[in-house]
Amino acid sequence: MRVDKLLANSGYGSRKEVKSLLKGKQVTLNGIVIKDGSTHVNPDTDNVEVNNKKVSYEKYIYLMMNKPQGCLSATKDARDKTVIDLLGNEEKTYQPFPVGRLDKDTEGLLLLTNDGQLAHELTSPKKDVKKRYYAKINGEVLHSHVKLFQEGLVLKDGYHAKPAWLEIIQSGTTSEIIVTVTEGKYHQVKRMFEAVDRKVLYLKRLEMGELQLDKSLSLGAYRPLTEQEKAYCFSIKRK
Repeated sequence: MRVDKLLANSGYGSRKEVKSLLKGKQVTLNGIVIKDGSTHVNPDTDNVEVNNKKVSYEKYIYLMMNKPQGCLSATKDARDKTVIDLLGNEEKTYQPFPVGRLDKDTEGLLLLTNDGQLAHELTSPKKDVKKRYYAKINGEVLHSHVKLFQEGLVLKDGYHAKPAWLEIIQSGTTSEIIVTVTEGKYHQVKRMFEAVDRKVLYLKRLEMGELQLDKSLSLGAYRPLTEQEKAYCFSIKRK
């Protein structure tokens, strides 16, 4: 790959800033100063240094975000803020994208990566990756609803949803529940409750497979996945 792209993707700034590093003779390739950003390097075998410090290159980025409300699960939008807008410039250089989608008004666990294969595997209906949500519901949630969810609801548009697991935390005028689904259709959880004449007032994703939302992350905050979390993701890719 081009050395200017390598440096940009490794957090050394914008293309303009990288060009300045090269022009200032601050970059070496296998001990030799290089000034041409188009010079091709092999990140696996070549030794690239900036001011005598070895450049550590990683092809992929894996981030966990606590997505806030009012933010789109998209890479760009003409009107609304997206989850990518919440990232720093260093993370943006990897051109990550959200894995699956959380609605604009839904909070919680969102994985961001530039690993297309992993994104496909985690969202593939064949993988049955469980997504666990906490929700507040307008109206009483009954034990009869638990059975309907487990049997697989028929949504109002005729779609037969896969079985889901509904746990009632508190039932009343406003109910609190935990629901686990294995698919991610458009407005999935909201449409499931509409099928039993209930409305979701608040929705937050807690888990995706073995990935659990880090409780220390404030809304809009993010962090790299831990080695254990990445190992789980890689295990999904190998299945």
